[in-house]
Amino acid sequence: MKGGSGDAWHECLALIILIVATAPVGTGHCARPPLTTVGAPHEEPAPEAENDSLVYLVHADVLHYDQELNPDAKILNGNVEFHHNGAILLSDSAYFYEASNSFEAFSNVRMYQGDTLSLLSDYAYYDGTLQMAMARYEVELRHRNTTLYTDSLNYDRIYDIGYFFEGGMMVDGDNRLDSDWGEYNAKSHQAVFNYDVRLTNPSMVLTSDTLYYNTDMKVAHVTGPSDINSGHNHIYTENGFYFSDLDRTELFDGSTVDNQGKTIQADTLFHNADGTSEGFGNAVYNDTINKNILKGDYCWYDDSIGYAMATIRAVAIDYSQGDSLYMHADTLKMFTFNINTDSVYRLVHAYNKVRAYRTDVQAVCDSLVYNSLDSCLYMYKDPILWNNNQQLLGEEIRMYMNDSTVERTHVIGQALSVEQMPDTIHFNEIMSKEMLAYFRGGEIYMSEAKDNVLALYYMVDDKDSSFIGLNYTETSRAKMFLANKQMERIWTPKAEGTIYPISQIPPEKRHLANFAWFSYVRPLNKDDIFNWRGKGKDMELKKQKRRQAPLQFLTPETPPEQPL
Repeated sequence: MKGGSGDAWHECLALIILIVATAPVGTGHCARPPLTTVGAPHEEPAPEAENDSLVYLVHADVLHYDQELNPDAKILNGNVEFHHNGAILLSDSAYFYEASNSFEAFSNVRMYQGDTLSLLSDYAYYDGTLQMAMARYEVELRHRNTTLYTDSLNYDRIYDIGYFFEGGMMVDGDNRLDSDWGEYNAKSHQAVFNYDVRLTNPSMVLTSDTLYYNTDMKVAHVTGPSDINSGHNHIYTENGFYFSDLDRTELFDGSTVDNQGKTIQADTLFHNADGTSEGFGNAVYNDTINKNILKGDYCWYDDSIGYAMATIRAVAIDYSQGDSLYMHADTLKMFTFNINTDSVYRLVHAYNKVRAYRTDVQAVCDSLVYNSLDSCLYMYKDPILWNNNQQLLGEEIRMYMNDSTVERTHVIGQALSVEQMPDTIHFNEIMSKEMLAYFRGGEIYMSEAKDNVLALYYMVDDKDSSFIGLNYTETSRAKMFLANKQMERIWTPKAEGTIYPISQIPPEKRHLANFAWFSYVRPLNKDDIFNWRGKGKDMELKKQKRRQAPLQFLTPETPPEQPL
């Protein structure tokens, strides 16, 4: 070129350099990245067909490289946005490692997956190949109405599971769960918590070492030693479910519910917030205050009204004294009246095939009622009571207790008292309309028969205890005094009777007309109460109809005829 052509060439070259120097740098690969800061485009369109395995940088206010600070990364600042496999990842700044398909995000880090899950933190490292986000510091994992708070959480996007391992807290409605380690599955809505687990809500506090929690169903499942405290109730279980929406627990493997000294335990136990408990299999209700136990393969207890029921091998045990009383029936029920007052009292109903055993007294009847108000046991329908070698029976027997020991008994209707002599062959017998027996030290020391008394007893020589004769007496009233478990003497106001020498006793006089010795019915021990043995055929006591005074019926006068 000639003349001014040289100047034109230099001007053209300068313009080219200026254009190159100010040209924008995108996110494409560069053979030699520049060392100086270059303004990044405000928005860069994504490729037409994204590869889901690659992390894409969608936006950053500023992008630059720094060989000394981090030679392997693109350094991003301001409104950083990444996309990867359906997730949006945002932060204030980041290091982008294209070679390893990963990045580090700093400050105001947010990951959004769909419209139901978000992960917030101050720092995160994201590996696109493993689809793993490692969030640190002020971490919040939000999924629907559930939020997990921790300082260290790894979130596996392949399985949608978040893991925390330096302590965490999950808030799900009214429920708050704390533990040292745990995980949450966003697909199944299932969380697992381990070590120093604590679940709290306005109704209860649960502590355990292992707990599974479903945020969808609001159900917690504990599988190790656990305690649940709610008001006055304390629950211990090693395998149980808590339904927070229903405020209900389902407990297994011998779990226990305790309410101020009243406990219920069973193989399977359901407990509700209203104070009701239902037990299946080896169920035991224990009132440690009043010292009594109710057992059965099925039990129901309502602590708000003091009602308890047991059936299927049901047994009631009174252990208030050194010697426990065991009682079995098809069904046992306990009712409490004037609960939470100073005048509280209880009724216990036992019905169908009642059998009771204590070393000093045994009983059999069809149904029974115990009233703590007067400390009386009412036995109905063929009741029989034994004390040592004494047997009492009648239409109804009332047994009055004093501090759980027998004080006296009252036999009403067709009363019969039978005393077996030491030779086990001869018997002293008394029958009357009603009879009273008085106890001292667990033994009968006096009895009294009233109305139409028939007495048959053997006279014994004091020296050698040989039989002298048989005394048969008829009287209106009689008192019998016993010593050393044997009849010592008898008192009557006026009597008619006969004494037969021992060798001249008529066969028909050896027993009273209604004599019966039911040794085969008697419970032998506390386990024998479950073995029902009824009376022999036609041996049941038939209730006698009581005579009533005739009523006067007055015939009304015929009204006078009215005039026509």
